[in-house]
Amino acid sequence: MNQADQFWPRDIAAGVALSVVLSLAAYAISYRYGAPAMLMGLLLGLSCHFLSESDRFTQGLVWASGPCLRFGVALLGLRLSVGEVAILGWPAVMAVCAAVFMTLAFGVLWARVLGCGRDLGLLTGGAVGICGASAAMAISAALPESETKQRYTLFTVIGVTTFSTAAMVFYPIAGDWLQFSSTDMGFFIGATIHDVAQVVGAGYSVSLETGDLATFVKLLRVAMLVPIVMAIAFLCRISLRAHEARQSSPVSFPIFLLGFIALFLLNNTVALPGALTQGVAHLATGLLLLAVTALGVRTSLSEVASIGWRPIILLGGETLFLAATIAGLLLLGIV
Repeated sequence: MNQADQFWPRDIAAGVALSVVLSLAAYAISYRYGAPAMLMGLLLGLSCHFLSESDRFTQGLVWASGPCLRFGVALLGLRLSVGEVAILGWPAVMAVCAAVFMTLAFGVLWARVLGCGRDLGLLTGGAVGICGASAAMAISAALPESETKQRYTLFTVIGVTTFSTAAMVFYPIAGDWLQFSSTDMGFFIGATIHDVAQVVGAGYSVSLETGDLATFVKLLRVAMLVPIVMAIAFLCRISLRAHEARQSSPVSFPIFLLGFIALFLLNNTVALPGALTQGVAHLATGLLLLAVTALGVRTSLSEVASIGWRPIILLGGETLFLAATIAGLLLLGIV
C-alpha cells in the first residue's frame, strides 16, 4: 500500500458515516417501496454532492468508493455457485455463456462506432451481459484509473438499473407476444434482464416454474463474472505494461481479484455453512451499496450529464442485442 492509499480512522470517519447513513436510507426506501437499492443510493449520494467539497468528508468518501468497493467485490466470490445451474444442460449453458461474451464484444465494438471509448464499452457490455450494477462495479475496480472512469461507472450503474427495471415490466409481455412456453419464458428472462432482483421479480410474476428457471439461468450469468473480470484485468495489465515500465513501476495483479478467485474456488469445492455464505452475501451487497453511494456523493450530476447521448444509445443497443440474441436462439429451437 502506497502513501496515497493509506487511510486513518479519524480521517475517514466522517465520510464513511455519511455513506453509511445514506446507504441505510437507500435500503429503507428499497425495502418499503421495492425500488432498486443501488439506484436509490446513487440518487441520494448525488443529492448530497455538495458535502464532498468539504475536506472533512473527502478521505472517507474515497475509502468507501475505493478499498471498501474492492473488498466487497472480493466477497462476491463466496456467493457464486455454478452447481445450481448444471441442471440446464450443456446446450443451454453454452448458449448463455456465448451470449454474455457476444454482448461484451458487441459493447466494445458498438462503443468504438459511437466514439464512446473502450472502457465505457467494457463497463456497459459487462453490466448488460452479466449482472447489472454489481458487474459494473467489479469491472470498474479492474479497470485502470482515469479521469473519466468515475463518470462512466456512475452512468453505467444508473443506466443499467433503469433499463433493467423497464425490462422487468416489458420482457414478460414480449415473451407472451412471441408465444414462449413457461420454460422458454424463464430462460429468456434469466438470460436477458440485467439485475438479479429484476430477474426474480419478472420471473415469479409469470409463474413459480418460470421464476425458478429464470433464477438458475441468472446465476450462470453471474458466475461469468469470474473469468470476465480476470480477462479484463489481465488485458489492462498488458496494455499498461509498457507505460508502467517507462516509469519504473511494476504492474501488479489486483489483490481484490485474487481474493475473489480464492473465495469462488472455496465456495465451489468446500461445503460451507449456509449461514456463512448468506451472511457474506449480505455483507458484499451492503459494501457495494456503500461504495456506490459514496461514489454518488463524490460525483457531480452535471459531470454525468456531460457524457452526452451516445452512451445512452450504447447501453440501449447492448440491451436490445442481448434480448434479440436469446429470443432468436429460442425461436430457432437451439435451446
